[in-house]
Amino acid sequence: MEHYDFIVIGSGPAGRRAAIQAAKFGRKVLVVERGRRVGGVSVHTGTIPSKTLRETALNLSGWRERGFYGRSYRVKQNLTASDLRARLTITLNHEIEVLEHQFARNQVTTLTGDARFRDRTTIEVTGEEGESFQFSSDAFLLAVGTVPFRPDYVPFDGTSIFDSDEILNLTHLPRSMTVIGAGVIGIEYATIFSALDVHVTLVEPRSTMLDFIDRELIDDFTHQIKDRGMVLRFGRKAERITKLAGGGCEVQMEGGRNIRSEMVLFAAGRMGATSTLNLESCGLESDRRGRIKVNPTTFETDVPGIYAAGDVIGFPSLASTSMEQGRIAACHALGQQAHEPPKFFPYGIYAVPEISTVGMTEEEVIERGISYECGVARFRETSRGHIMGLDTGMLKMIFSLKTRRLLGCHIVGEGATELIHIGQAVLNLKGTLDYFVENTFNYPTLAEAYKIAALDAWNRMPQH
Repeated sequence: MEHYDFIVIGSGPAGRRAAIQAAKFGRKVLVVERGRRVGGVSVHTGTIPSKTLRETALNLSGWRERGFYGRSYRVKQNLTASDLRARLTITLNHEIEVLEHQFARNQVTTLTGDARFRDRTTIEVTGEEGESFQFSSDAFLLAVGTVPFRPDYVPFDGTSIFDSDEILNLTHLPRSMTVIGAGVIGIEYATIFSALDVHVTLVEPRSTMLDFIDRELIDDFTHQIKDRGMVLRFGRKAERITKLAGGGCEVQMEGGRNIRSEMVLFAAGRMGATSTLNLESCGLESDRRGRIKVNPTTFETDVPGIYAAGDVIGFPSLASTSMEQGRIAACHALGQQAHEPPKFFPYGIYAVPEISTVGMTEEEVIERGISYECGVARFRETSRGHIMGLDTGMLKMIFSLKTRRLLGCHIVGEGATELIHIGQAVLNLKGTLDYFVENTFNYPTLAEAYKIAALDAWNRMPQH
């Protein structure tokens, strides 16, 4: 039986960062990945594919230029599913090559197979051909990620009723689609297909969506997606999904309303991919959604020496935060100095339009009883916005009246996930309103919206 200093199960963002960090410390590292190639959900079915699909959809459909050339403008007249997939293949292959090279360069051993615990210090790996290996270590990281939640009442078939992993294997673009679940994944796919002129109905049992995002932003976002013809059916549960004899599907809603569409995407949640790990044999257990509880500072589980990071530990389930968690976990597991997980990190939702946010929402500021002022800028107020043909998009900042410090920054619109980093830097460095008012921003840029929003707030703030 071979012994390693650190064994990582899963090669997604958390797993790969942890493995490479451990290798940089000069340790002997093994990564076990059950997929055919390294990269995990992030590279194969999650972050990278969905963002590539989004970029391809916006480019080929001419979405960004329609402000100038009208709604009927197209870059490619008859867009097909294979057009979307072509770019996907190129991007994914490149990502995987980079990752394999990183592992090789840092002398990280990778093994394809299914890992399960035999006891606290030993795992057994079953390879693709059914062969079996055993490895031991005093330090483990579980970075196994998640799988789509697939309830029994949904007749998934991968041709007309999909989960969020299968949707990437679409063979043709439908005319209509029902998306069940208005979480991050559901909203991203619903708006991407809507940008491709698919008629989308979004179904969500709750009456609201994305409750962790500032309400004013969600109101603006909701107006934009309704304005382009998306139908929102909130506050009612989907009770049954049936395939129709003549093709297409019918979703039967609670309260007697039915929705017919060519395809259904079921994107109501994901489960931790822990069912095959045999956790009980090492003294661990997962919750009903397959997630593992950890110490939020070190990412150590209830069993000393076993750590978990990434989507398998739950919120925020972002590739960016998973990478940090993996690195921090590796440092703690190997007795090295580690920084604390950042308190404020940007949240990016790659819908059409993008949403990105950092710090407190207006609702949280009110809840804490902080006296505040807001500044808002619309992208159409910037020259860059005119050049790009934007008539939507907004940036909102929240400042403390007492200290003038930035408390939160919230953006919906083109480039939101890039722009947010300016607000993030100022917020984490405890900067104030005066930074934005006194500094010069490149012209013409969308970043100028920071100056406009700051002046908007400044005009209403008590002057010192």
